[in-house]
Amino acid sequence: MMLHKSKFMTVWKALTPVRRVLNVDRLFYKLDPNCPYHGGDIVANTLKQHGIYQVFTLTGGHISPILTGCQTAGVRVIDTRHEASAAFAADAACRLSGKPGVCVVTAGPGLTNTVTAIKNAQMAETAVLLIGGAAPTLLKGRGALQDVDQTSVFSSICKDTIRVTRLRDLQDKVTEALWIAQSDVPGPVMLELPVDLLYPYQLVKEMSGVKGKAKGLSQRYISWAVDAIFAGVKTHPVDPMPVQKVKPNPYSIKKLGKLITAAKRPVMVIGSQAMLPGGAIHADRLASAIRDCKIPAFLGGMSRGLLGADDPLFFRQARKAALKEADLIILAGAVCDFRLDYGRSLGRKALVVAINRSDNQLSLNHRIFWSAKLQMEGEILECIVTRVGTATCPDWLLHLAEREKGEEAKMLSESSKELEGGINPVQLFEILDTVLTDKSILIGDGGDFVGTASRILRPKKPLSWLDPGAYGTLGVGGGFALGVKAVKPNSEVWVLWGDGSCTYSIAEIERAVTHDLPFIAIVGNNGSWGQIERDQSTMLGSDVGSTLNKKTPYHSVAEQYGAVGLSIDEGASRGDIEDTLKLAQLENSKGRSVVINVTLGKSEFRSGSISL
Repeated sequence: MMLHKSKFMTVWKALTPVRRVLNVDRLFYKLDPNCPYHGGDIVANTLKQHGIYQVFTLTGGHISPILTGCQTAGVRVIDTRHEASAAFAADAACRLSGKPGVCVVTAGPGLTNTVTAIKNAQMAETAVLLIGGAAPTLLKGRGALQDVDQTSVFSSICKDTIRVTRLRDLQDKVTEALWIAQSDVPGPVMLELPVDLLYPYQLVKEMSGVKGKAKGLSQRYISWAVDAIFAGVKTHPVDPMPVQKVKPNPYSIKKLGKLITAAKRPVMVIGSQAMLPGGAIHADRLASAIRDCKIPAFLGGMSRGLLGADDPLFFRQARKAALKEADLIILAGAVCDFRLDYGRSLGRKALVVAINRSDNQLSLNHRIFWSAKLQMEGEILECIVTRVGTATCPDWLLHLAEREKGEEAKMLSESSKELEGGINPVQLFEILDTVLTDKSILIGDGGDFVGTASRILRPKKPLSWLDPGAYGTLGVGGGFALGVKAVKPNSEVWVLWGDGSCTYSIAEIERAVTHDLPFIAIVGNNGSWGQIERDQSTMLGSDVGSTLNKKTPYHSVAEQYGAVGLSIDEGASRGDIEDTLKLAQLENSKGRSVVINVTLGKSEFRSGSISL
């Protein structure tokens, strides 16, 4: 009687434990006990064949072969002082290069230390490959060091979690993980590699307690199991799998063109997703397509800098008023979450077009707080490039430009205010804006301080602003800076740190010095978690838990890590501030990291900005 193929496979899988014990796989796969490479080498070479030339890590015994394999293969190993920073660095590297960022961490606490950073990458839609070590295959669930159900921990925050148990599958699984991370809506993928998959065959046998010829049933079982792990291993040239993209509906593209042509007061709100998949070529094409539309644009998140600093279509002030007056609103990767007041910021009479790779994000709060005339699931660049339609709205552009000038004048008046106890942050950023160059890349890591910066600073070109994204994470600064410098070594990186957030990752300056990845950091030192303290004190009458030590000399802390420490103190003039910022640039151009501690005065500039 013939056994149906599907039934045969069901039985075959059910007999997996038996097959492993009896080593049935050896009947089908040849074992080479003198194999010159190990799992770490396979991982490294596969990454290199995908055009990935750096990995970020914090070392551990479970993953050492991957790191030595990378060293041999010519893949740069950049280690950090905390696993979260390694994952943040991989996130930033992906955003700027357009290639997946790779983070390699050890088992147990090494992996769980990355949870916040991986969730941040998920919400930022960044293709990050998280490679984690794991307990030996044979000792899984038997009390081994740092053994935990890691795939369950990461299953809700990753696109996929993949556990590899046979060396012959490793190359294909790395390739598959990279493909999943980049396809459709990009996001993190976790690849779990047991330690006995990574070390050389003979060493794994010895580590498993089998030295020489196996004796007794127990040693024979272990020997057979190890043989099954290594049987049939072969490597081959790898061609990266074509990335799967969400294709927009041609009818929707045609309709978008008609809506743009008919609009008299159009507005485009561009979110971080528009910058996917990353890289300069994509950003330049997107900027050109938006200019062809001739629609005024408000830029948020990673899209800041997309149109340069002075493009007549670029607006940054009074967005809320513009959305209420517009007759056509195009949400290009912008999502109706708290950043757009869940959709309530959109004018009720406006026709709304939403473009997004994610169906979930496309429909978030739809028909509750807002309604769309057209929803387009697809890559934003493709939707805008292929549309046939151009706006003609000179009066509307003039109206927005006049209001922009008025708001900028108000901002200028804020800059001239003298604050008690220190420097006016608006003035600081106004001066910094004049110092920035086309090489400058800004990283925001803070609450109130970075919120103020986003209102003032004008990134000079695409992909020159990074912030955590929708998750609102603190602590990204040091990791982001390392990731940016790794893929953009000629850039001038500025980290904008609040004095609360800087302490999460200021130790990464030591790694920046060690790896020759210099950056400049400005610490806005107001002695509090400012965004929380101001509103908490107003609403609840207490600042409990929200105060810090304003006198902490963060520049001196940085000096102990080998960086240059500078300070801008109370009473500094505009000239003093500018001179200090330029001195930081000069030192950075010599290959040195710099930290500037800025004593800030108490400001009410962003009062009422706490998000609930």
